[in-house]
Amino acid sequence: MTMSSLPDPAGTPAKKSRGALLPAKVKPAVITVASFGLLITLVQVVNSLMSNRLSTDFGLVSRSLHGLIGVITAPLLHVSWAHLLSNLVPLLIFGFLIMLDSVRQFVAVTILVWLIAGLGVWVVGPANTVTVGASGLVFGWLAYLVTRGVFTRNFGQIAIGLVLLVIWGGVFWTGIVKVAVADISGVVTISWQGHLFGAIGGVLAAFLVAKADGPHKPKEATPALSQGF
Repeated sequence: MTMSSLPDPAGTPAKKSRGALLPAKVKPAVITVASFGLLITLVQVVNSLMSNRLSTDFGLVSRSLHGLIGVITAPLLHVSWAHLLSNLVPLLIFGFLIMLDSVRQFVAVTILVWLIAGLGVWVVGPANTVTVGASGLVFGWLAYLVTRGVFTRNFGQIAIGLVLLVIWGGVFWTGIVKVAVADISGVVTISWQGHLFGAIGGVLAAFLVAKADGPHKPKEATPALSQGF
């Protein structure tokens, strides 16, 4: 007696497991986040050569119609190389981890965080102040990665979230709470509003992605064919 699996009706090979697909996703993830990192670096080169003119012209100015364009452009701009470098490393790491899921999720999460962070600053940020920088995106991506496992109940995502929380979780305190408290007693040069609304956008994105995916029932195993002779 021999045992063999039934052939696929369509004649196609069986789908690869998620683990087998992971290495195939690494290359596009690296290319995507590296391209974004290169883009904001090139923008900083131009901005530096223009004495930060781009930041002045395309930064986000709260409750200003002209400054509304900054909702789209401000995350690409930085006031200095030190400012850029402080955002670049976590951007590359968090972006890479999100891209490992899928390009569609990466795009959806990024757009939502980008818009909520920018619009939040535009509505509640200090008047007559130009805000630039990708830190809202950093906080949003981090919040997404930390909380998505809570909504999906995926053990692997929960584990990744806990690791990131241990390494970078302190920025939620120092970049939002401490800066907001300091802002009450005096003028600060860090936009805690962008950090806060970026994080809100990340949590919202995690919830919406988990809801969109929904519970997936496992597919029934393909019956085996018994052949006796």
